[in-house]
Amino acid sequence: MADDTKQFNATSYFAYIKDEKKLMGIRCRNCSHLSSTPRTMCPSCHSKDVEWHEFSGKAKLSTFTCISIVSVAMGKRGYGRDNPCCTGIVTLEEGPRVSAHILGVDGNNPQSIKTGMALVLDPEEIDPEDPALAFRPA
Repeated sequence: MADDTKQFNATSYFAYIKDEKKLMGIRCRNCSHLSSTPRTMCPSCHSKDVEWHEFSGKAKLSTFTCISIVSVAMGKRGYGRDNPCCTGIVTLEEGPRVSAHILGVDGNNPQSIKTGMALVLDPEEIDPEDPALAFRPA
């Protein structure tokens, strides 16, 4: 069960992932809307009666791109022309979508990456200095 005393912010969001290996979002107690981003107000009905909600970490790849011209930070992590970074929009099993790194795929061979492929959250790959979600093939 989620700790309802944690604030609805990015720090708590990434702490849940890194420390507890849980993908959290919010659920509105008023309309039951699920949101993958930590916010103090429901984006659907604007109620402030929200609670933390644990997502399964299972997802499907909706769309993706492979990036070979990368930022300095991504270059330091080994990405670049010879090792493109794959990123995409992932649809969580529960419905919300998130932007995430897609790991364990061949960015040099993007035709081998299929939309609709099953993915799972990889909490071990979150960089504490530059946190971002990461998924890999299930």
